[in-house]
Amino acid sequence: MTMVAIGDEAPVETTSRRKLSGPALWLLAPGVIWMVLFLVLPILMMVYVSFWTQTTFKIEPTLTLKSWITFFSSETYLGALWTTVRIWLIVLVSTVLVGYPAALFVGLFVRNKTIQTVLLVLCVIPFWTSFLIRVLAWRPMLGKEGAINLILMKIGVVQQPIEILLFSELSVIIGMTQIYCVFMVGPIAFMLGRIDPSVIEAAQDLGASFGRIFRTIILPLSMPGVVVGGIFVSVMVLGEFATSAALSGRKVNLLGNIIVTQVGSLKWAFAAVAGVVLTILMGAVVAALLRIVDLRKEL
Repeated sequence: MTMVAIGDEAPVETTSRRKLSGPALWLLAPGVIWMVLFLVLPILMMVYVSFWTQTTFKIEPTLTLKSWITFFSSETYLGALWTTVRIWLIVLVSTVLVGYPAALFVGLFVRNKTIQTVLLVLCVIPFWTSFLIRVLAWRPMLGKEGAINLILMKIGVVQQPIEILLFSELSVIIGMTQIYCVFMVGPIAFMLGRIDPSVIEAAQDLGASFGRIFRTIILPLSMPGVVVGGIFVSVMVLGEFATSAALSGRKVNLLGNIIVTQVGSLKWAFAAVAGVVLTILMGAVVAALLRIVDLRKEL
């Protein structure tokens, strides 16, 4: 807070932040109401239901910790939690490894805005089709008699079909990486496109190699895009259930699959417990990613 004197008048108090006026608060009202009704209240209701008493055939609004104890003492639920975390970490790393080079090419090496737009549109073309179609399309690609096995045997890389490509954890990782990679490419390409070419040219004039330029200039400036892409990918992968069910033959159980199964069995309390655990996990992941860079300053 500072005091500014104007002429002979009394000092005028100025602040770095303007107070929200009445009209500004009214503009916030629809968004706040929407978030309260469709985010805060459902989460609170889910937490409340997780403490209800669940029996074989019914559920009663009598508060108990039985469902929570069952969740954390069950190898099935804890195994699904660990599988969810493991697959999330693998998919997050794989989307960065696959998406970053593509974003680097689009955002840094392609300077024509029209070509950049065309390339980014090509990346999202698969999203013009149904999500289920994109998932199931991997079955004829990864099967024993699928395209990948036929090509590998044709060029002599393998003699027998690779059975692990389908109905396994590997097939789930491959499908998720392809489906969600575009959410990593977009934010990174956006941040790379904001880098001033003169900065890179100055580093080259000073004799810096591409490796050093990448480590000291490109990677730090693109980290906000990596974090944003990581948040997008993390939230969607942690809540997944359709891809694992379709590509693993229900051999891979994620927390999302547990929730769907429990809801289908009318076991609302168990489903609510899994939902609360998944929500806490997502919140922790997003909070950890946001600590890497200050998005408010970078974006």
